[in-house]
Amino acid sequence: MAVHAHPDDESSKGAATMARYAADGVDVLVVTCTGGERGDVLNPRLQDDPLVLTDLPARRRLEMDAAARALGVRQTWLGFVDSGLPEGDPLPPLPEGCFALAPLTETVPALVAQIREFRPQVLLTYDENGGYPHPDHIMTHVVSMAAVEAAADPEQHPELGEAWQVPKVYYHASFSRARMSAVHEALLERGAESPFGDWLKDWDGRGGRTVTCRVECSPYFPQRDAALLAHATQIDPDGFFFAVPRDVEAQVWPWEEFELVSSTVATEAMEDDLFAGVRP
Repeated sequence: MAVHAHPDDESSKGAATMARYAADGVDVLVVTCTGGERGDVLNPRLQDDPLVLTDLPARRRLEMDAAARALGVRQTWLGFVDSGLPEGDPLPPLPEGCFALAPLTETVPALVAQIREFRPQVLLTYDENGGYPHPDHIMTHVVSMAAVEAAADPEQHPELGEAWQVPKVYYHASFSRARMSAVHEALLERGAESPFGDWLKDWDGRGGRTVTCRVECSPYFPQRDAALLAHATQIDPDGFFFAVPRDVEAQVWPWEEFELVSSTVATEAMEDDLFAGVRP
């Protein structure tokens, strides 16, 4: 189970890993906390498209369906409303009724119900900073960790089904400095432009995650790209996500990375399989 804040997050974080496991016969479920209703149209080709602007939430649901098909996974909505990304100084208040302001007494049981029904062996979510400080990403972390704990406790929400202890919980560590540096150097060696130069120059050494699992998934980069492109309102085909030639990426960094944060089974310092210890 991969818990994400908005439609398109699943395609930019751990998508090739999900596609790999789905192709191996694993039942993979993406739980999307919000409908992405307040997301901007980031693809310049569609910013003035009247068909998009008429009903963006409906369009994003169709995009999510297409992305799930591209990855070979199942997907469900948790049913909360996008909080938007506040901008300005000082920041404006979050909109009433949004996911980031919803009480945990509503959001946590909604995810507990999904965990107890699906009974995942592995759950993927965001770190305490949300991967980046979007209020919905941070809330996704809070809700995910609270729901994992509550789902395992038979005294909490007995009306939501039999208790289930998730054996392994991981944070995404998709944008590690090691990955950026390796790809950056490989591009410069080939005389190509790197999209990571400014990012690495401004790196202050803080905020990096402790990677404990690298899943080799380069054969599934095409599925990941197809899922990204399915989110046409959010993803610019000429933008950041496609700035690195895939042959270079596959050669230099054929993995997606994760940080193990909770486990009921014995683990190693560095894994190559999210399911290590929970299946033969």
